[in-house]
Parts: sequence; C-alpha cells; structure tokens
Amino acid sequence: MDKLIIPYLKELDLEASEENISLLLSKWDGVKSELEIHYRNRDQQSALQLMKKGIVYFIQFLYCSNDRQVNSKEPIPLNQLEIKPVNFEERLTYILSRPSLFHSYRQLSELFTEQEKLFAKKNIVKKRLSQKG
Repeated sequence: MDKLIIPYLKELDLEASEENISLLLSKWDGVKSELEIHYRNRDQQSALQLMKKGIVYFIQFLYCSNDRQVNSKEPIPLNQLEIKPVNFEERLTYILSRPSLFHSYRQLSELFTEQEKLFAKKNIVKKRLSQKG
C-alpha cells in the first residue's frame, strides 16, 4: 500500500498546521464540486486528473491531521499514523487502483469526511486536556 502512494507524495510539501489543513479542505471542496459535475455527465476521463488531485489532498490531510510532515524520500508508513478512518488502507488501495470510477470518488469523499471528524475530535480532546493542565 505504501508503495502505491509514493508517486503522490512527490506533490506534497505543506507543513502540518491548522492553516494548511483549512487550505487543503478548501481545495478539496473545489475539486469535489468539479468532480460531481464530471460524474453527473458520466465523463470519467475528465474526472481522472481531478481525482489524482483529490488523492494528493487526502494524503496530505492524513499526514497533517496526524501532525506529520510529508517526506517523499522517507515517508512514514501509513499504518503508523494514529488518526485515520476505519479500513482506510483497503479503501485507499481501491481508489488508487481505479481512480476514475465514480465509486472511487464516493470512497474518497467519505474518507475526507471521516478524517475531518477524527481531526475535530482530536482537537477537542487536546483542548480539554490543555484546559485541565
């Protein structure tokens, strides 16, 4: 699985920060809107490039939400990331193997939604712990 994402890591360079995560999610929203149009029109070929962008944004979000910097030369294995959706490796493998399919888009969209929820939960817990201490 980790070998499948290496080509995508070369496009990543953001530091893990709240501001960059907001930027990533904003970019994903734009890509998602365009993808919806292409899939509604059954235009898988046009959707392919956007799906590749979406995959890059998800991987970046995954690392950033785990407070990790992406390093394409020495990537952190995905199984070492603490905050991640259930079965995300299998789901991401499916997406990477068939990126132009509508079902891959739905899976990617769901992965983003689940990761956003996990990231928000992490921040709430961190905030509560800092208030107690």
